[in-house]
Amino acid sequence: MADLLTLQNLGNLLMLCFLQAVLGFDNLLYISIESQRAPVAHQRSVRFWGIIIAVALRVVLLFTMIQLIDAMAEPFWIFNSPGLIEGGVNFSTIVFILGGVFIIYTAVKEISHMLSLNHLDADVSHKSGKSAVKVIALIVMMNLIFSFDSVLSALAITDVFPILATAIILSGLAMLVLADGVTRFLEKNRMYEVLGLFILLIVGVVLLGESGQAAAHAMHDPSLALKFFGYEVVPMSKTTFYFSVIVLVLVEIIQSGYTRKLNAERSASQNH
Repeated sequence: MADLLTLQNLGNLLMLCFLQAVLGFDNLLYISIESQRAPVAHQRSVRFWGIIIAVALRVVLLFTMIQLIDAMAEPFWIFNSPGLIEGGVNFSTIVFILGGVFIIYTAVKEISHMLSLNHLDADVSHKSGKSAVKVIALIVMMNLIFSFDSVLSALAITDVFPILATAIILSGLAMLVLADGVTRFLEKNRMYEVLGLFILLIVGVVLLGESGQAAAHAMHDPSLALKFFGYEVVPMSKTTFYFSVIVLVLVEIIQSGYTRKLNAERSASQNH
């Protein structure tokens, strides 16, 4: 126990908590949006149990990855068709591809629903269109997919399991505290739910980009990076991702303010 209470481990813990907070933003957004698909009476418990189960499984995933990191890093298939497709595929590659495709599908499906003519009439029934158990399962599954990115990044900082597990548990507690507030904000400001879905769309693209470098990073071999038609699949940097998110939020805020101003001017002109 005394070996854990060192300045180095404390510094690593603080760094890991910051890392989990940064990488957990998209996860929290997904939980807040997806929980609204459950029956209204169960939405809070869905968020609570979804996060609790997901955090517990994330700790199990962390322990498993520490034990099997070399086995999961080894590519099980290497494409060698120059000019068509090249590079290696490992376990992380498959996880990132499946996760990215699923998130993009979810975001596009929800955006299409919002654009449908019967959206307003069907909104109430849509909110209770999925069972609480199904929504919890989706939250847990997507949390685990998001976990691969954060766990792999965390392992680059330290391999001390108690420190890593503590950071994951603290990030889970933070999500429990913030999830209800984020959900209430989206419910009161429905226009920001569209913004959230577009951010999730970008998250899906980010995960697909991560898949191209998964085997290369794991094996420290650039030649294993996936290439299609001679072009390497390069992941979007976190800086670019958060810059894009900030730009989208600013555009939404400015547009909302401009819309309110126009509506006020129209109301004033009608009164005159």
